[in-house]
Amino acid sequence: MSERQVHAHKEQAAKHVVCQIITVSDTRTEETDKSGKKIKELLLHNGHSVAHYQIVPDDKARIEELVLQGIEDADIEAVILNGGTGIAKRDVTIEAVTPLFEKELKGFGELFRYLSYTEDIGSAALMSRAVAGVAERTVIFSLPGSTGAVALGMEKLILREIGHIVTELNKNQ
Repeated sequence: MSERQVHAHKEQAAKHVVCQIITVSDTRTEETDKSGKKIKELLLHNGHSVAHYQIVPDDKARIEELVLQGIEDADIEAVILNGGTGIAKRDVTIEAVTPLFEKELKGFGELFRYLSYTEDIGSAALMSRAVAGVAERTVIFSLPGSTGAVALGMEKLILREIGHIVTELNKNQ
């Protein structure tokens, strides 16, 4: 596909996506959750909506339960998680979400780590386990919990492609 064809194709992408935000943290509250607030602010500023916003502890079963609720809710088109993606023993977000994927979007994690390396945290990016995938007609993104990582992932990747991904998941339905 030429650059012009790609642009024309993306012009047909959904302009409004209904999202669920999940912050994974043992310590954050709605008042202290800067990353969850940043995701919400960026989504709303870009014409999307937030149907649910939840904070859940670093508990694999609870994380999985909330993501499954998003997948099963016909109104939710995207689930965006932040937190629990590192390598500490308590970091279990990746283990909770990846088994739910029907298809993994490997490029998301690869590009996120590249951008983190070049634009944010340097070689510490190798510890990021950020992932994305799809389940049924829902896209799932899992970002690190730092506000810088959330801003980077949202602005450079998610907001640029979320409508396109949702459109692709719903074509031929």
